[in-house]
Amino acid sequence: MTNKIIVSLIVLLAGSGLCHGQVGGNIGYSAVVAKAKAEQRERAKRVLTQEELPPTGTSTFVEANVLMNVKADEWVAVFGITQEGETLAECGEKMDATVKTFSAELKKLGIGDGQLFLDFVSQTKIYGFEQQDNTLQEKLVGFVLNKNLSIHYTDQALLDKLTLAAARSQVFDLIKVDYIVEDINAVQDVLMQEAARIIKQKVARYEKLLGIKLEPPAQVYAERPAIHYPTQMYDSYTAYESEQILSQAQRQRYTVLSARKTRTFFFNALDGDGFDAVINPVIIEPVVQFTLYLKLKYEVEQSKAKQTDS
Repeated sequence: MTNKIIVSLIVLLAGSGLCHGQVGGNIGYSAVVAKAKAEQRERAKRVLTQEELPPTGTSTFVEANVLMNVKADEWVAVFGITQEGETLAECGEKMDATVKTFSAELKKLGIGDGQLFLDFVSQTKIYGFEQQDNTLQEKLVGFVLNKNLSIHYTDQALLDKLTLAAARSQVFDLIKVDYIVEDINAVQDVLMQEAARIIKQKVARYEKLLGIKLEPPAQVYAERPAIHYPTQMYDSYTAYESEQILSQAQRQRYTVLSARKTRTFFFNALDGDGFDAVINPVIIEPVVQFTLYLKLKYEVEQSKAKQTDS
């Protein structure tokens, strides 16, 4: 009976450990390319060149690395418009009609001509094949005209209405959305203040715990800001499990029609890893991420005994 009780307790304890929820999600299928590149940029900022290393053995570095998440103040949505025709004139007429219709839809949303810019992107030829007996002759059959319409807006919730207005105008290509922070200098001032606070805190900690004295004035050895915009920070994955046809006989016998797999894109922001402080750490929407790496050099006060020996 005693052994059964012990076994039961072990099972219950093991089961209680399994009951804690762990949420990972389908992000596990992601290669995490965009975030990895941003993290690599951040690590590269902290590597000093040979010329930046301390010239003596009586100095030390104190560094701070700060991240700040900032909501955008304005946005620019860029829509791609493509028209085809047998002649350039036909392409131009179709393009003008589409832009006119789209602009009229945007005016209903309070967006005027001053908030729009039409960018001429490309004008290319279309070639097709014409059959003559057993010969396929390639010939010019038409033209393609591509333009981008940039739309400036200040209400983030307007994007859904913009895409609907575009669809009603037969425009279905939303190329990107740029996030704009008006006062970058103000953000950088906050980052510098936080970095300075962290460095002072570290200096006090080193002096207390290591029994050393760091002498002012400090020298700035590296000041490296960076900005990561949402357009750079989206990763993707395709989450599915599927059987595989391995044998050559099966491949020769059957024609395989694969199902279309949905690809998911998501904003994969930098987290607190590698940073001394994160300002505005909780984000529920795409934000602009500002970082600052600050490295200061201090001279270490030498003891009187060592000075006398020298």
